[in-house]
Amino acid sequence: MDFSKLLLYIPGVIFFLVGSGRVREWLRIHRAEFGALADVVECTHVVKKDKKERDIYDYYNVVVEYTNPGNHHRERQAVKSPTEYAVSQQVRVLREKNSTQVQVIENRDEFIFNPWAMMIGGALLILLALEQNRGNEVRAMAYLAAVLAGAGLCLIWNYVSLKRRNLQPLEGEIVSVYTRQISKGTKILKGDKFTYYPVVRYMLDGRENRRRCAINSGNEKSFKIGESMTLYYDPKDKVVLEKHAHPGVLITGIALAVLGVLSGLSILSVVIPH
Repeated sequence: MDFSKLLLYIPGVIFFLVGSGRVREWLRIHRAEFGALADVVECTHVVKKDKKERDIYDYYNVVVEYTNPGNHHRERQAVKSPTEYAVSQQVRVLREKNSTQVQVIENRDEFIFNPWAMMIGGALLILLALEQNRGNEVRAMAYLAAVLAGAGLCLIWNYVSLKRRNLQPLEGEIVSVYTRQISKGTKILKGDKFTYYPVVRYMLDGRENRRRCAINSGNEKSFKIGESMTLYYDPKDKVVLEKHAHPGVLITGIALAVLGVLSGLSILSVVIPH
């Protein structure tokens, strides 16, 4: 078996699985009874070990306060979460139908690619690898052209949609750095691996807020306490984002879209007889 041929499927499979996972989450959010913005009022780490010092429970007890869209009352609930949140941080909560318990969800506005587009792109990459392994160069190039053009259009749409939101710069200050261990050292990989997230304090509508950003780095020195960091506020949806409409995204999107179209035209010149 030629394992090099199997490797061609890996990018497509990864994109498809990540995209399908986000599609399931998207469906769960849109089918919920209600969703609302909430404030984290308490976050405590709960750890319980057995007699052999093995973890039985290891989670964060997050107490959130939100306005119930149904009765407009302020409510509080404790939620078990694998993620640590900063006190005063704004999060999104949802409650599914026939349930009394809310769930804290991550803010997904930062993703460049729509989950459906990501899943479709992964499927096209899998088909590309399949045709490449079969030796069908024309079909493989057609799928590649579709992937390039689709990725370019997604980037252009991401830029345009953010630009239309009229985001306002929101100056903040890094007050702490959240450290998450992502792996432990083994005989093959030396040393523990960590990811670092800045926790930013900012003022909004006369009140102090804190946000553990999704932006992260594997370098411990990437974020320093006391440094300023700019966030972006959407006055219409009343949400805070970490990214704005960057011209580089638009330029990259146009370049990919043009490459996709040119690739498609080159295929037509081969397929259509002169």
